[in-house]
Amino acid sequence: MTQTIRPEVTPAHRAKTALITGGNRGIGAAIAAQFARAGYTVAITYRSGKKEAEDTVHHITHESKSSVHSVHLDLEREHTISPAVDEAIKVLGGTVDVLVNNAGYADMSAPEFMFISHEILTRTIQTNIVGPFLVTQAVVPHIPRGGAIINIGSCLGSRVPTSGLSSYATSKAAITGFTRGLARDLGARGIRVNEIAPGSINTDMNPQDGPSSDFQRASTILGRYGEPSEIASVAVFLASDEALYITGATLAVDGGTNV
Repeated sequence: MTQTIRPEVTPAHRAKTALITGGNRGIGAAIAAQFARAGYTVAITYRSGKKEAEDTVHHITHESKSSVHSVHLDLEREHTISPAVDEAIKVLGGTVDVLVNNAGYADMSAPEFMFISHEILTRTIQTNIVGPFLVTQAVVPHIPRGGAIINIGSCLGSRVPTSGLSSYATSKAAITGFTRGLARDLGARGIRVNEIAPGSINTDMNPQDGPSSDFQRASTILGRYGEPSEIASVAVFLASDEALYITGATLAVDGGTNV
């Protein structure tokens, strides 16, 4: 007999919790805000920009009336990952219903493969692959049955439209494999794992009026950049009861870039 895995009933006195890495700005901040609006207690992590993180926390708290916290986390310093995650779990009350691996690194300045430095490659792999792996290992024991993990990948993990993207595209393709493997490993625990693969999103790192914006806009079917809130809405959906039968999936939110 098959059995539908339902989330554990959250005690009336406890709000659901979400941990979002790299939640101080851009897509991460939008995801944090959306979960807070949905009534979650939220912890965001930041590598730099403590003041920016504090401002994000203040803004989301004021807007949503939910409890929001910030924790310093540098994915390039492996020995600090576990203590930082422990701190985040503590401020969330010991339980993480949703983990969003959003923090990432991108340096696309090299004109092509032979110009990608060892430093760029190392930082990319450490931040985009090793970091999320170690964060997830630290968080999984605190995710209840019915919880969810959401990895933020990229449309560049499956399509590389220009030269010089080898290191970044490699790291995001790895996230797809990580998502599928993790979904297989954690299915018996009742934890779902999915990936969101954004396309061109209007953030300070990739503004819709930036130097390559015309090319990126033309690469989409919809002819426009996406907004961080459009990624956030999908993240909250994937964490919801409406997505209980979705795991190991990659949802492209890219305006049709990869069609």
